[in-house]
Amino acid sequence: MGSVYATREQLATYTGAPAPEGAERLLARASEDIDAALLTAYYATDPDGDPTEQHVVDALRDATCAQVEYQLATGDDGTGAAGVWDAVSIGPVSLSGRRAGPPAASGVDLAPRAHRALLRAGLLPGVIW
Repeated sequence: MGSVYATREQLATYTGAPAPEGAERLLARASEDIDAALLTAYYATDPDGDPTEQHVVDALRDATCAQVEYQLATGDDGTGAAGVWDAVSIGPVSLSGRRAGPPAASGVDLAPRAHRALLRAGLLPGVIW
């Protein structure tokens, strides 16, 4: 298993709510999602593969917390099995269907806030410092 970029305490601080049951598992899976999104990213690491620059550490922490927050909001348990569904009813007309957003280059359903945290830190694939 790779690095876990945030703690349950950091998740609680980020969301402003107590960490949910199973937070460690959710954080580990969200960290895997972040790693997948950063497959070709380039940043300085120590011998264990952990980032050494504070802005990178902060971005990975925030992106991981944002990923967990997003999964909780969409009903995903971190497995990726839950979809995002949309339903609309207007009078006698009812429409429903799976709402698919554009997939990330990595195939990960990356939370918008996670994407922004990684983008601001210059960590998304194709960014060279």
